[in-house]
Amino acid sequence: MSSELPGVPDHFQRLWTPYRMVYIQQGQMPDEHACPFCRAPELADDQGLIVARGETCFVLMNLYPYNTGHLMVCPYRHVGMYDQATTEEVAEMAVLTQTAMRVLSQVTRCQGFNIGMNQGRIAGAGIADHLHQHIVPRWSLDANFFPIIAKTKALPILLEDMRRDIQAAWPA
Repeated sequence: MSSELPGVPDHFQRLWTPYRMVYIQQGQMPDEHACPFCRAPELADDQGLIVARGETCFVLMNLYPYNTGHLMVCPYRHVGMYDQATTEEVAEMAVLTQTAMRVLSQVTRCQGFNIGMNQGRIAGAGIADHLHQHIVPRWSLDANFFPIIAKTKALPILLEDMRRDIQAAWPA
């Protein structure tokens, strides 16, 4: 046990999140010439964090989730604003969002959702040049002091495991 290792014991609990080191060292912004939402569909689903593929849009895990199971729906086409999306893209985004809500409810037993889009960098879009809609599952008591005090989010399951569970539950 770690309590038997050398060191001065204290009253702090440690939250070990080694996968966050990439974010800390490199930041969340991709290379300005590399769109991660254009790149993801070119990869295998597990490498691109994709849980479902449609005709005009796809669903993927957020690499830096607000909550466990945080999904995004993106058109394949590189378009920045909602009003630039085609009728087909908008319709499929809606259908995939509904399906994502049903799957997340089943897999995570969440009690609600935050769904939305930030349009343009000034509105908070981290990747402003490629349209994407967030689907964030929520639970009673899912907020705690970590994000406020420590700017840290505790996630109880690894991203790869959650992606696998969501993809397995996605209707064919």
